[in-house]
Parts: sequence; structure tokens; C-alpha cells
Amino acid sequence: MSERNQNIGVYICYCGGNISDHVDVEEVRNRVEKMPGVAVARTEMFMCSDPGQEMIIEDLKSGKIDRVVVASCAPSLHETTFRDAIKRAGSNPFIYEHANIREQVSWVHHGDTATDKASILIASATAKAKLLKPLEPIRVEARKHTTIIGGGVAGIKTALDIAQKGIEVTLIEKSPVLGGQLNNLDRLAPFGEKASDILQELLDQILNHKGITIHTDCKIEDVTGYVGNFSLDIVTKPDNNNINKKITIDTGAIVMATGSVSYTPFDGEYGFGRHKEVITLKDLIHILKENKSSGTALEVNGKRIKNMVMIHCVGSRQIPGIHHPKENGQLNEYCSRTCCAAMLNASNQIRANFPETGIYEMYRDIRTYGRGQEELYNQASKNKVVFMRYDADAQPEITLGSSSDYPLLVKIKDSLTFNEQMEVPADLVVLATGIEPDDVSDLASMMKLPIGTDKFLLEVHPKLRPVEFPITGVFLAGTCQAPMDVGEACNAAGAAAVKASALLSKNYIELDPFVAQVDTDRCQGHGACVEACLKEGALELIEVNIEGKIHKKAQITAAMCLGCGACAAVCPEKAIDINGWALKQYEDMVDAIVSDGFAA
Repeated sequence: MSERNQNIGVYICYCGGNISDHVDVEEVRNRVEKMPGVAVARTEMFMCSDPGQEMIIEDLKSGKIDRVVVASCAPSLHETTFRDAIKRAGSNPFIYEHANIREQVSWVHHGDTATDKASILIASATAKAKLLKPLEPIRVEARKHTTIIGGGVAGIKTALDIAQKGIEVTLIEKSPVLGGQLNNLDRLAPFGEKASDILQELLDQILNHKGITIHTDCKIEDVTGYVGNFSLDIVTKPDNNNINKKITIDTGAIVMATGSVSYTPFDGEYGFGRHKEVITLKDLIHILKENKSSGTALEVNGKRIKNMVMIHCVGSRQIPGIHHPKENGQLNEYCSRTCCAAMLNASNQIRANFPETGIYEMYRDIRTYGRGQEELYNQASKNKVVFMRYDADAQPEITLGSSSDYPLLVKIKDSLTFNEQMEVPADLVVLATGIEPDDVSDLASMMKLPIGTDKFLLEVHPKLRPVEFPITGVFLAGTCQAPMDVGEACNAAGAAAVKASALLSKNYIELDPFVAQVDTDRCQGHGACVEACLKEGALELIEVNIEGKIHKKAQITAAMCLGCGACAAVCPEKAIDINGWALKQYEDMVDAIVSDGFAA
């Protein structure tokens, strides 16, 4: 890759002051136009605007330039914008390089430092652009089929939305029934819809949809392949004849919707497991769902409840050094988001139906963040629910009560009354247990999916790519990603369905060409690259007959390659490069940085 292009157009954006308030854009332009290989250097208030794009298009059509560098905001925002503009000019979209002088410069520096750094980053991008070659997208055939892993509300909704686009769907659920956590809920916050009604409506649709195949009570044994051509091996539980059924599913895309579980308090946490009067919010919802109480007081195990204490943030917002970690050392430092609304919703139901049951809610913070949820808090206050606030390092204590009427005594230092020590006799204590991700570590390892420190599956970007994994063709939806309520899980499912449907809208998929490329003349077949490869199957050694002799050579499956460069880093012969990111380009970029842009 030694051929250098000496007709580079550099376009520097003011970004409406975002950049120009801290970077002397015109001074940068003056420096850039003197750099080797730069034929055109221009500035524009908004390069992403139509006038900015037209500037690039006109220069390309005129023949003044054959490579493009844009210095503006992060490429994640407008890389596609500029590639499309270059394509409209009739040029190859991959003759373009981006320099981020907003997030990496103007937002973190000012004055001469910002101007100097912007100049150097543009010099580096220009050095790389000199060695850019026109590339073609990788086109792979794609099966018009999607597999959904997980049969909760997010999985069902994703399956239905994709199937409505005419794409075949297979839904895999490890338990015997569909519905996930909807099976355990009663009336949903904040508007009181019955979970059973929502679930039944979804089941009626999915069970009668001819384009959806459902496998329940099964386990995934292996996942192989790449975008457009994945293959899943699943095994069902033994049937009446004690025979396991093995099934292979060939699919174009995969959506992870594996859901979540409720936090289980450890033995003795707020008396849980030691006092039968201490239950979880999930238990309380089940009691309300069964609705076996009669009269004006809630009945639990045949006993009329006079005083109920509800403790928030159990298994959520845990703090190192204060809260007790799980056996694996894990602390749930995140907010589970749904518990406050669920507790208030339950309180309002109880106060409306069983007015003789008094309720005390002990909380750190009330987080009713969604539409209609604040009204739950207001209604609870009107319903005479007593609110008491505790600090994280002064949690409520549960002790035995002094009478059979109130078997438990809850002690709290109430910050709402200037940290007054208060005691509440109780015959029922309810713990607002949070949300934890279901354990999918084996599956994530098999599919090379990232997991966050909180053990939830990790998307590429929470704002820009919220339902995508780094692995092309694999998406995520629902509470496998983060705590969500039913509405949010359905929204995420819809987003994942749109992404998967768009990907499979044709019989083929076009992928970026930034993948490894082997120089077979240099390759000696050492195999270090295969060992270093992060994507199983993307790189292999094959035997090649050269002039009657068998030689081992590395071979890339382009559709599977991640373009990570691990193979290029370990090759002793330097026989592997990444398209668009060759080793020579890195060297020239470094030379440009240390020479302030004036390297040859």
C-alpha cells in the first residue's frame, strides 16, 4: 500500500460555534492548506448541512480532489452522511476519513491548545487519507428469518412485529410457558391494566400466527455462523418416551430477549427467611392477584393485616462497604426503576380495597419517573400511606415484636423528622426486591456478546445504537439489557424488530469492508493469527498447492471478521492488514503527528 494520493480535500466545520468558540478554525485552515497532498482546504458553518455536502460533491466532480477529510463532530453522528454525499458525487464512499475536532478537541480544550490539537488530528487524518483505496461493501446472502431468544413480553412483541413484515420467526423459550414476568404480575403501574389481559392478547396473536414457530422448554447448545447465516442447535426437554429432540435453526438475525429475574434477599436480610411475616413484593403481588381476602383488611395466611411495612431498594442501589454482596461478590449498584411505582401501585390497591390495613413505606428516594407515575405517589399520600425516609447507611432494622398481634417491630431513623428514632409495630413486612438479569453468561460467551459490570447485556451505545450488539445481526430487547417496565420493554422490542427487519429486507446484506486481508505471498502459515482471532471461524489455515507443493495459508471469511486487527498484530511476516486501516497508514499517521502535519 505504497501509492499515495496527493489530491486531498479537507473540510473543517465551525459546528455553529461548538468548535469555533474554542478552535481558531481559519488558522487551522491556513495550516492545513500548506500540508503535503492537500489540494483544497475549506471551512463551513455546518459541514453536515446541504451546502456543506454540496461543497464536497462539487470539488469531487470537478476533479480537484480524489480523497476527502472532514473535520467536525464524532464520526458516529455523520460518517454515513458524508459517505452518502461522496457516493452522490459518483465517487467511492470509502475514500473518506474523519477527524473528530469537537468531542476530542473543542469540548475538552481551549485557546492555542485546542487549535494546535485540531491541526494535528487533521494532519493525521490527511496522512491516512493519502493511502486510502476505493473499497466495495461485502455482500452476503441472507436468510429471511429471525430467531428470538426469550419468550417474555419483549420476545413475544419482537416476534410479532418482525412477523408482520413478512419475515419468518422462530421463538425459543427455556421454560415450559411463554410470558416471562407477566405471569407474576397483577395490575400494572401506573394505569392499572391487568397483566393477564395483556399477556392473553399477546398469546392469542403469537400462538395463531402462521409465520412464527415456537419452541418452549428447550436449551441452546451452540450458535455458529455470521450475519445472514447463523445456525442455532437447540435441545428440547425429554418427552414422555424420555427422548430429547435436537433441532437446528438456520436464521439471518438473532434477537436476545432473555429477560430478568427478581432479586432474592439473602437469609436474614431484613429478617427474610427467618420470619414468615417478611415477604417480597413479588409475594405480595401474588396475594393481591389471588384476592382471597374478605372484609376491610388484607388477609395473609388467614390473618388480617393491621400494619404493613414496605421497605424500598432491597437488592438495588447497593453501596460497597454498606450492603451485603452476593456469594459471587456482586453488588447491584443500579436502580431497578420499576420498584417504587410497583410498591405505590400495591399500596393504593390495598388502601382502596382494605382500608383497615395501615401502610408505612420506608424509602431512600421515591423514583416515580414515568408518565402517570407521580400520580401514584400523590394518590398514596391522599390514601394516608405513611412515608418514612432512611439513609443508605442507616437501614431499617427488623426485630421481634412484644405481642402476638404485631409479631415484628421495625426500627427506623426517619430523616423526614430530623433523624428521629421511630418504631413501627408490624404484622407484615414487604421487601421491594429489584430486578436482576437472568444468567446468560454461557450463551453470551458462546456468541461473544458483551456483558456490563452490572451483568446486563451491553448494547453498542445507549443513545445512538440502543438495541444493537457489536456483533452484526444480533440485537437485544427488554430487561436483559436494563431494568424496564412493560411499556419500555415493548418499546425496546419494537426498536429491535425494526433493526432486524431492515437488515433482512433484501435477500442480501451489505457490510462495511473494514476487514482483514491476507497477502498470500507473504503468509507462511504460522497460525498465530488463527489463535489470536476473536471470532471463531473468521480466520483459518487452509492448504494451497503452489507449484506442486502444499503450503498452509491463512484465509479470511470476510462476513465473520470483526476488523479488530488482532491477527495483524501477531503476524510475524506482516502478511495481514485491515482494509482501510493498514499498518502503513498507522505509521504515516504517527509520523504526521510528531511532525505537526508536514511529513511527506
